[in-house]
Parts: sequence; structure tokens; C-alpha cells
Amino acid sequence: MPQNISLLDILDIILIAIILYNILLLIKDTPAAQIIKGFVILFIFSFISNWIGLKTINWLIKGLMAILVVAIPIIFQPELRRLLLKMGKGDFLINFPLFSQGEEVKKWEELLNGIVMVAPMLSAEKIGALIVLERDVGLQDILETGIILNSDFSSELLYSIFLPNSPLHDGAVIIRNNRIIGANCILPLTKRTDIKKYLGTRHRAAIGLSEISDALVVVISEERGTISVAIDGRITKPLRPELLKKFLQKLYRPKTIKVFRVNKKGKQ
Repeated sequence: MPQNISLLDILDIILIAIILYNILLLIKDTPAAQIIKGFVILFIFSFISNWIGLKTINWLIKGLMAILVVAIPIIFQPELRRLLLKMGKGDFLINFPLFSQGEEVKKWEELLNGIVMVAPMLSAEKIGALIVLERDVGLQDILETGIILNSDFSSELLYSIFLPNSPLHDGAVIIRNNRIIGANCILPLTKRTDIKKYLGTRHRAAIGLSEISDALVVVISEERGTISVAIDGRITKPLRPELLKKFLQKLYRPKTIKVFRVNKKGKQ
């Protein structure tokens, strides 16, 4: 007789489904997805060889799978890092609706408007730029590779930093809590080999930083003048200014903004 399904069993199934869904979202459009397909194909070959009695091939496949199990933490290091970062931020399972208010929100809106204004200006002049928006994961080690500014954000300052005659134009600008804290910073290049060939060093650096942190990196191409955003080891297609603003509004919130959960009436 089948056992009765309890509420705990249903909860268990729901939690597993949510976890698997988030893991799939995490590896979507990354090399990890192709590696997992390879694991599945290898498992199918192992099953078939065992079923039809190919002992030598089955032995070789099982030995290879045993080696791969040991190598998994190395192969999936970027994905595991991002998974732990998401769990540490508390938004791995559920993103609660938040309500922001106060002077910091005004500064945040000015910051986004400034970036959305400056990016097309740099794009039109084909001036390459990397604008890093720090989120929950600190970038102090990256900041130490450049020049510390710790200045209030202004679109004029951001634009002037990337002008070719500026001593700080080469490298990335790092923004933390509505402040430009550093410029001329060096970002780590991604080690991925599946990056499209037309993406240059700036794009590879943006992807590289997004692989080891939760930062958003706005990239302006010097050759093509396109505007893209790197996040979670991926990079968007070229974005128009209005889409760039919506993208940043959805994903970027400075730490200094106080957030409140709201009920259906919109009260704190």
C-alpha cells in the first residue's frame, strides 16, 4: 500500500524544485550547462555499455566518472562561487518585495540617471569605459589596483575620468553607495574560451569580475561604441539607454538605501 503524502513531503518537493530551478538559472548560458550535458551523455553511455555487456568500455567510463567527481569543485568553481554568494545574500530562494525611501533613494536615482546620460556620450565618441557598480560583495582588492578617489558621484566627474587625455581613463571606475571610490582599477580577465571573438579585453575583464563577485559592470566598447552590462558571468547584448536604465533600476541597489518590507496597503 502506498504511504500517505504528508505536508512535509509536499514542502520537501517544493523546496527541491525551487533549488533546482535556481541552479538551472545560475548555469544557463554558461559553460557549466555544456559540461552537465557531457556528464549526462557519459552516464547514458555507461548505462548502455553495462546493459549490452561491454565490460572494458564500461570500466573505462566508470573510471573517468570517478575522476570527474573529484574534479567537480574545480570545474564548477565560478558557478559554485556565485551560488554561495547568492545564498549569502539571502536571495537564493525568494526575493521579497522591498520599498526604498529617503535621501539615499534620491542619490541612487541621480546615480542611475548620470550613468545613463554619460554612457551614450562615451558611446557616441567611441570612448571605451568600464563602470563597476559594487553590490553586496566588497571589491577592496580590486580597488587597491587603482587610484582611490572616494568622491561624491557626478556625471561630469564620471565623464571626465574616461576622456583620453585623463590620467585615469585606462581601467575601471568603481562606484560604491553612490560614490566614485576608485578609478584606473584593473579587473581580472575571464578564463572562458567560449567568449565571442569580437568582444575585446574590456568585455573579458567585465565578465571576469562578474564571475567572482555580484557586481554589475557597464561596458562601453571603444571599437563599436556599444553599451553592454556584465552580471553573473554573462554579458548582455548591446543596450539602448532606456533599456540600460531599466536594467540598472531592476538589479542595482546601494547598501546605504534602507529597505522596508511592505504590506498590500504599501505601509511600512
